[in-house]
Amino acid sequence: MGADTFSDDEKAAMKAASTEAKRRRSTRKEELAAADRAACEEAIAAMEPDDRALAERVHGIVADVAPELAPKTWYGMPAYARDGKVVVFFKPAHKFKSRYATLGFEERATLDAGSFWPTSYAVTAIDDEVAASIEEMVRRAMG
Repeated sequence: MGADTFSDDEKAAMKAASTEAKRRRSTRKEELAAADRAACEEAIAAMEPDDRALAERVHGIVADVAPELAPKTWYGMPAYARDGKVVVFFKPAHKFKSRYATLGFEERATLDAGSFWPTSYAVTAIDDEVAASIEEMVRRAMG
């Protein structure tokens, strides 16, 4: 693969983003939240079993801790947005053939801690301790 080409996985993510943009343009505003939620749930349901289990747990945590975040997809991945802008997302390991899934936070997340802080985390399992950490990060992300 040359430096100026995209991998098949990257191309699929760009295609997913295009599909998401088309859905937003073609869906009536009052129906968009339900369509976005359904797309998020469909993206989770389509994952490999180990990624799906992690994504379902993240989905539940975000819904409990920050119900004001709207579920949607972002490049085909489950994401949660405030005012249409992604705050937190889940990147499944299998999507990019990675050895771990990623829980990531975008610029709108208020995780600031001085002049240096993490914005993504490797996730291989979610036990009670990890769930509590995710809950705390989502709370902090909301400000």
